Order: sequence, then C-alpha cells, then structure tokens
Amino acid sequence: MLKKLKKALSQTGLLLGLILLLALTLRLYRLDSPLADWHAFRQVDTASVTREYVKAEKIDLLRPQYHDLSNIQSGLDNPKGYRMVEFPFVNGFLALILRQWPNLDLVTVSRLASVLTSLGTLVLLFALVKELSGLKTALLTALIYAILPYSVYYSRVVLPEPYFLFFSTLSIWQFYLFAQSRKFGHYLFACLGLALAALLKPFVVFLAPVYLIIIWQARQKALWRDPRIYLLPVLAFAPMFWWREWIKNFPQGVPASDWLFNGNNIRLTPAWWRWLFYERLGKLFLGYFGLIFVFSNFWRRSRDFYFYGAWWLGVILYFVVIATGNVQHDYYQNLALPIVVISFARGLLLFYEKLKTKFALALTLLVFSSSLYFAHQAVKGYFNVNHPEYVVAGQALDKLVDPQVLVIAPAMGDTQFLFQTNRRGWPIGFEIEDKINKGASIYVSSSYDWEAKALEEKYQVLAKNSDYIIIDLKAAKP
Repeated sequence: MLKKLKKALSQTGLLLGLILLLALTLRLYRLDSPLADWHAFRQVDTASVTREYVKAEKIDLLRPQYHDLSNIQSGLDNPKGYRMVEFPFVNGFLALILRQWPNLDLVTVSRLASVLTSLGTLVLLFALVKELSGLKTALLTALIYAILPYSVYYSRVVLPEPYFLFFSTLSIWQFYLFAQSRKFGHYLFACLGLALAALLKPFVVFLAPVYLIIIWQARQKALWRDPRIYLLPVLAFAPMFWWREWIKNFPQGVPASDWLFNGNNIRLTPAWWRWLFYERLGKLFLGYFGLIFVFSNFWRRSRDFYFYGAWWLGVILYFVVIATGNVQHDYYQNLALPIVVISFARGLLLFYEKLKTKFALALTLLVFSSSLYFAHQAVKGYFNVNHPEYVVAGQALDKLVDPQVLVIAPAMGDTQFLFQTNRRGWPIGFEIEDKINKGASIYVSSSYDWEAKALEEKYQVLAKNSDYIIIDLKAAKP
C-alpha cells in the first residue's frame, strides 16, 4: 500500500503538498474554541467518553462510559453512565495521549486528531481518483475536499465521522487495487479498513454497490472466482456484529435508534426530497451552483462514470433507509461527502471542456466561486459558540466544587451544558429529590427559572449572577 501511495504522490508532490497545507490551515480555524458549536450535543457525548477514560484507572474499551447518568437516551436509568454506540478505539487512543501529557486540552487534541485524519482521507481520495479518472480530476478532487465549507467544518469535529470516512475510503481504494493485482496486502487493508469503519458506523454497508461495481468491472480477470471476495464481508463485519451483541449486555447505555429509519414517516415525502436534495446536497454541500457541475457528469459515461454511479446508488439507498436520521441531522450526510466531492471535481472539468468558448475559464470560475460562496454562507455559523453562558457557568463551578461530585445541569436533555461542568450527572431538572438520592450534590443553571428559584429557597447558594446560579444540594437551609 505504501509503495503505491508513494508512487502516486511522487508525481505531484508539490501540488498535493500545497493543497494539504491549505486544508490544514482552514481546519485550524477556531480549533481551541469551547465545544459548544454546531451539533455540540453529539460532539460532547463523544468527547466525554475520552474524558472518562482519562479520569479512569484503566482504559476499558469494552465498557465505555460518559457523563450522562440520566435515562433520556435509552429510557433506562444509567447510574454508571455507559455509552454503547461506536466501538471506542478512537477515544481510547486519544485518552492514551492525554494521560501521557495531561496538560494538553482534550477538545483541542480531539479536534486536531480529526483534522489530521481528514488530511489522510484527502490523500486517499486523491490516490483513488487518480487510478480511476486521471491526475487532473484527482488534484481537483483533493482541492475541493480541502476547501468545501461542509468538508472543512466536519473535518474538525469531535465525532466518529472523520475516522469513518478515512477507513471507508481506505477500504474502497485498497479493494480497487486488489481487484487489479490480487495482492494480499491490498486485500488485508481493504478488510481492515472496512472492519474499522463498520465498528464506527454500521452504515458503511450502504457502500456495498461500490464493491460490487469493482467486482463487475474486473469480471474479465475473473475476480468473482476468487473466494477472498466472499470472505471479505464476513471478516470485515464480524467484529461489528460481535460488538453489537456485546452492547446488549448494557441496554441502559444503548441509545434508542429505531427512530432513525422512519420515525416520523418522512421517507420519500416531499419534505424528505426537499431536506436531503435541496437543503443539504444542493445548499449546504454545493451552494446551489455546484449542482451544475454534479449534473455535468452525465456528459461523459466512461468506465469511471459507472463506478461513481454505484457510489451514488449506495448514498441514495442510505438516504432512503435511514430517512429520519438523515433529515434530522446534517452530520449523517458525511457518508456522501467523498462522492459529492469527486462528482464536483469531475463535473467541473467536463463543464469547462464542453464549453469550447473563449469565456469557458471565466464562466467555470464564476460558477465555482459562487458555489463556494453560498456554501460558506450556509456553514459559517456552525463555528459559533451558541451557549457561552454554559462555558462561563462550567468554569465557575470548576473552581468551587470537588471534581468527583455529581451535578444537575438542566438544558432540556442537551448534554453540552453538563459537559462544560467537567463532571458527570444529569442534563435535565425535575424530580430533584430523586436525583439527590442517586448522588446529585450540585445544581447549576443558566436560567433563573421556577425550579432554580424553588431550590434557592431550600438550599445554600454557592454563586449567583446574571449568567448562572450554583446551588449546593447537600446544604439545606435551616
């Protein structure tokens, strides 16, 4: 694998190096800002698994825990805070780094790891597209992946998605090379990449059409007769199935997920079409004008066209099956990012080549820049800290109380406030006496509502200002 990658890079090392430098620079934007930006509710849950590993005596990958002790996500009380979603090998690796260098900031390290992983994905996409579509398309693919606003933001989030894209792209590239050479090394990396991607997100199964088209296009080499291609899904998905069986032993730590499929009956309705193909792919990814380049792909139906078409088929099947999840959260569309970027690049070149006028370059650049501008307008707010009062309250609480106390940080079930307290507990109020019996000793709120007022009457107030109130639930007033 390394020899093949080195050969691909040696021919265009300087250009690709500049693209990587540009990608890195863009992704360092607000790298050290608080973890309170877009989709912070999901990011803090991921980050808190790493933080609990840092605090724990040992890193137990089979029993990951996080900060939320409530029953909100699974419907069951979760007194030990189990977090049974993706297999936490990434969290464990980051925890090892943070335990070795405790002065490093968890959020900054986590984001930087995502950034570096995304740069690896950029190189893999370049290598894959170079094999399929040539050097120009590969370089343009790398450039668009580097600067596309959606790609920039989601390449520096504290989520499994950057790692999922890396391992799934690695697997596809290596399986393609295996189909050409039958070398065991390519097969091994294809299998390993697919297995790690599946442990992070079982949704990698929707990329099956890509593997099938590779087999079909290698039919003259009789790849279908090689027993290893039938063994690949068994080897790759066995760890994922084992993990999914294992987490059944901790039902209190498994978030409800049935709603992801079609919980609100939105599948294939006009709203589904609008949200996924207009709001997300058209507006968020491509800034409207980029759709011109995507549709330009139909001008050349060569061998690579059918390869990319199979990739699109997998993405559309994913949208259809995981209908509500995709409509509800835009980070679910990360699975589509590689093929969107490739289609953007390939279509841009075809658009330019087909114009055949002296204004071709100017018009292509106009459409390209318009696409980036409007995509940036859609994404730029994602970097904002949406609840600075949570950060301020968390910093104040950190100075006042013991690190081991359990807290109530009500935010209607949103755990980003709880994360800022640097402690475990409950992200919702109500039934305060029950939570006290379960170990809660501190109540912190950024809203001076009826509940905060009632507790203020009954318990000692440790701190209070316009941003927050911190109450000691173990110190009742006489």
